[in-house]
Amino acid sequence: MSADERLHRVLRLVQLLQSGRNHNANQLAEMCGVSRRTIFRYINTLQEGGIHIQYDEQQQGYSLPSNTYLPPTEFTLDEALALLTLCYELADGDGGVPFQNGARNAALKLASNLPQHLRDQLNGVSQTLAVRLDSHNPLSADRSYYDLFVKAVSRRRCVRIQYQSLTEWENISTVVHPYRLLFIRRSWYVIGRSTMHREVRTFNLGRVLAADLLNRTYTIPPRFSLERYLGNAWHLIREPGKSQQVVVRFQKMVAQNVAEVRWHKTQQVTWNDDETMDFSVTVDGLNEISWWILGYGDQAEVLRPEKLRMLIAERLRGMTEIYAEELAKKK
Repeated sequence: MSADERLHRVLRLVQLLQSGRNHNANQLAEMCGVSRRTIFRYINTLQEGGIHIQYDEQQQGYSLPSNTYLPPTEFTLDEALALLTLCYELADGDGGVPFQNGARNAALKLASNLPQHLRDQLNGVSQTLAVRLDSHNPLSADRSYYDLFVKAVSRRRCVRIQYQSLTEWENISTVVHPYRLLFIRRSWYVIGRSTMHREVRTFNLGRVLAADLLNRTYTIPPRFSLERYLGNAWHLIREPGKSQQVVVRFQKMVAQNVAEVRWHKTQQVTWNDDETMDFSVTVDGLNEISWWILGYGDQAEVLRPEKLRMLIAERLRGMTEIYAEELAKKK
């Protein structure tokens, strides 16, 4: 690595530490494009140079103290364009992430404070870019609950909720210690310890029926992380038991489309001579991935495990029963 590249990465590290958000060593290494060992070496170098770097035991992350001042770096065109596009498009009231309208105002403020030459370049490019999310729950009636949980997390205060549970199949009441708010695929979720279940659980914000902020406080366990909690879940639901390797063979018609997407952190693809593709992934639970496979119909065949093959076959039998009368009439 050249001296210029090393300097660029150290400055990138400083910017991340100065952002006001805690980042762990793995995150810093990924965002700086270096190893964990190198990150620790950079941190040591900065500390030897008189820059005090804080380590938060509870959040297991590094940051710079709020009173540390390092002059901001001027935005490049790519950086400004990325920020404006994400803030403006993902805050869209109809197709963006619910409750993030403030990001659009932030984008406008950012644009108005950029140097004139940068604004001139952005005017010709920014309107040509667009971002649209998959279909999701707009949560139009749940803004107050979102705001309440944001307040609860920031103040470390417990929340009593009435909740429409699809696990117990009834409305339940529990006190939640919210650890994280996560927007994934279709909705916002609150992840935290539930006093009723005596463990960390996931709650869909759209199924909260009532919520009250309590005076009772809580602490987030030092070792808790979202990555560890979700494990190798296909998306959100981590089922008990050992991780299982799933192998699905996709036919030529859809194989390329499937291979182009990064569906899961463990996935691997193998191309066959007949242009079919074997998709391999290790997951903690089979139900979530089974619905994804069913979406490809007869273009996908589960090769293993046998338990998943049987699960798919069972659901296909149920679908056949639903449409059996129509099929009989056609015959």
